[in-house]
Amino acid sequence: MDINGNTKRKYENAIPVTDEGWWESVLAEEKRYSSSASRSQHVLPKPSPAISKKQEATQPAVTMNADWELMKNLYREDHILSVKVIGHNRGGLLVAGDDGLSGFIPFSHLVELAGKSDLADRDISLEGYEGKALNVKIIECAQEEGRVVFSERAALSEAGKRSELFQSLQAGARTTGTVTNITDFGVFVDLGGVEGLIHISELSWGRVSHPNQIVSLGQEIDVQVLDLSAERCRVALSLKRMVQNPWERASTEFPEGRILPAEITSVLSYGAFARLEAGVEGLIHATEMPIEAGQTPRDILAEGQQVQVRVLHVDPTHQRMGLSLQTNP
Repeated sequence: MDINGNTKRKYENAIPVTDEGWWESVLAEEKRYSSSASRSQHVLPKPSPAISKKQEATQPAVTMNADWELMKNLYREDHILSVKVIGHNRGGLLVAGDDGLSGFIPFSHLVELAGKSDLADRDISLEGYEGKALNVKIIECAQEEGRVVFSERAALSEAGKRSELFQSLQAGARTTGTVTNITDFGVFVDLGGVEGLIHISELSWGRVSHPNQIVSLGQEIDVQVLDLSAERCRVALSLKRMVQNPWERASTEFPEGRILPAEITSVLSYGAFARLEAGVEGLIHATEMPIEAGQTPRDILAEGQQVQVRVLHVDPTHQRMGLSLQTNP
């Protein structure tokens, strides 16, 4: 892959192409809390005293009086702005500033609430912001969609830092960052002024039930840059591509017929998954277990149990492996 326009470099793992469908997951966490969350992210006018908080959160986008040129310039120049919280919904805060600035701060971009998406009463936490002034940066300015998205976390870095980082970063590069937020769909990582997202599918070569199984808040990790969009302030990252895909050598390391130690990772009605090494799991079908009449896999196996398995077949292309449970290794 040509990362510099003239110098070829071979990477251990191919870099996938991310599309808008992939990027949609960035806001999935906020959208799942309110059926109106996607509309509430749009630019909103300052509410009149007669408008209730609930009505504010569900108003459609109003862009007639928005100064889009001003907002685009503030975004491009990476300015730090002061805005006032004028309302909220479960997805985040509605804010307004001087010169007609208004928009939305997603819950995941609030400094004090980062990583606390499972708060028992999210509404109470967000209500406490009402009337407060916050320092923010614009992280998305989409006039065609009538949307301006702000971030309080992004404002922790100095003005202009985002432009510097986007000039230095490139697809395929490896860098270091700090985990700032963990959501159901992935992990946000601060690269020193720009936050990138590691989608859950890019955390490990193996199955991941939740990102908090792999990383923790505040952890410093090495990542690979998959894709960048300076126009929309988006950086796609990967953690798993920092190591070689173990399935590339699975046929050699785990030949058919070999008996190996494994750990049960999940037990289902039709069988169980067993991990041979990080990133490599195989299925032990119920027919490959010594189950007596009336029993199920859950009667003889449990998560975390150490077992011996025999490799039946390996399909590295589709990352699949068939195993048989051995009772007398």
